[in-house]
Amino acid sequence: MAEQTETAQQHAVAHLRFVRMAPRKLRRVADAIRGKSVREALTLLKFAGVFAAEPLEKLVRSAVANAGNNHDMNTDELYIARITVDGGPGGRFTKRLDPRAQGRAYFKRKRLSHVTVVVSEQPPAKSRRKRAGAAVQTARTARRTPGAAASGVKKSTARKRTAKAAAAAS
Repeated sequence: MAEQTETAQQHAVAHLRFVRMAPRKLRRVADAIRGKSVREALTLLKFAGVFAAEPLEKLVRSAVANAGNNHDMNTDELYIARITVDGGPGGRFTKRLDPRAQGRAYFKRKRLSHVTVVVSEQPPAKSRRKRAGAAVQTARTARRTPGAAASGVKKSTARKRTAKAAAAAS
């Protein structure tokens, strides 16, 4: 039994319950940081212009603090092993009335969420699944080589240059 506990992967967990935000909005940000290193995820969350990034940033910081204080893990080399966003109660006490025409009223459901973050020292075994719609991604710029810039010149301007060079030579 002792051998199994030694080989088991050590991880730290943090929970955030009853967040006053829809799970759909939180999942968009959670998908962007899933499987990344904690340092990269915190940078991404800090500069994301999304309202849902703030509670997730606090939760990731809490999970890192739990790992350092409760589990004696190295906080500099942690990875987000798992992050889940579940729907909370959003039916009974979170309805708001929206007045409509002719004396009618519709209900607005103000949804709540539960978020769980698990951090570990080893990167997750499964590769991250690429999902569409995660607008909170790191910016990747393509590097241009000097040869690529020259090939991108329009043909008409190249013809004009050769015509000017021929006129100047004669």
